[in-house]
Amino acid sequence: MELPDGFQPEGIALGPGPTAWFGSRADGDIYEVSLRTGEGSVISQGPGTPSVGMKSDRQGRLYVAGGTSGTARVVDTATGEVVRDIPLSSAPTFVNDVVLSRSAAWFTDSNRPQLYRVDRGPDGEPGTAATTLALTGEWVQGTGFGANGISTTPTGRGLLVVNSTTGLLYRVDPATGEATEVDLGGASLTMGDGMLRHGRTLYVVRNRINEVAVLRLSRTGLSGRLVRTITADDLGSDTSFDVPTTVAKFGANLYLPNARFSTPPTPDTDYWVTKVRAKAGS
Repeated sequence: MELPDGFQPEGIALGPGPTAWFGSRADGDIYEVSLRTGEGSVISQGPGTPSVGMKSDRQGRLYVAGGTSGTARVVDTATGEVVRDIPLSSAPTFVNDVVLSRSAAWFTDSNRPQLYRVDRGPDGEPGTAATTLALTGEWVQGTGFGANGISTTPTGRGLLVVNSTTGLLYRVDPATGEATEVDLGGASLTMGDGMLRHGRTLYVVRNRINEVAVLRLSRTGLSGRLVRTITADDLGSDTSFDVPTTVAKFGANLYLPNARFSTPPTPDTDYWVTKVRAKAGS
């Protein structure tokens, strides 16, 4: 599926039906597209700063990580209106990804060892301010990009955060910030980017490696094993990976936007979404 030339996609979010939204890291535009027809349009003009990781809720709101802007935006998908613009951090910062729990939206910062929490009311209504949760315990920040993709554990009681540079996956206590390394039996997740949990299956996109690691987690999220790696061999001849950054699931398929980080962006650069079966042989 093609995206607009020059769009520079990074994040993807899906609605309850076959509708997907993509964010531009160039200017923050939000592009809405039908997964069935491929037809789409920009529904929200960006602020001139990136739209990176995104998640949608059942009430038609889109939570957007703002990258170098250090902000979180909440967009009404029906009108394109920005209903919240919440400051999270000051430079140097890179607010990279977001996951929704029952009571909060959680954002990662790839430049700092901390998460940001925006409370959500009983009807999902987002708060107007954020709190900061320092990552402690076994967390190792290292150099380069740290916290990137984020998900909830299978029980919903904890958070899972991948460190792009070290390749380690952590279970984080959302009350204290204490991080415990997840035992993956030696599997590495270097260049881990966006993540998607479906039941006890965790998909971790490894961007510049052009792979998706498929993990089977324990219920607590404290251990897991690599059960499959999705590579170009799993794709049809009419599509490919070129630095996929994150992943969403609709029906039996996974959808991954290709950021093409190694290709100098121009107004005419092609960008597309790769579709692949979620299960091998299905």
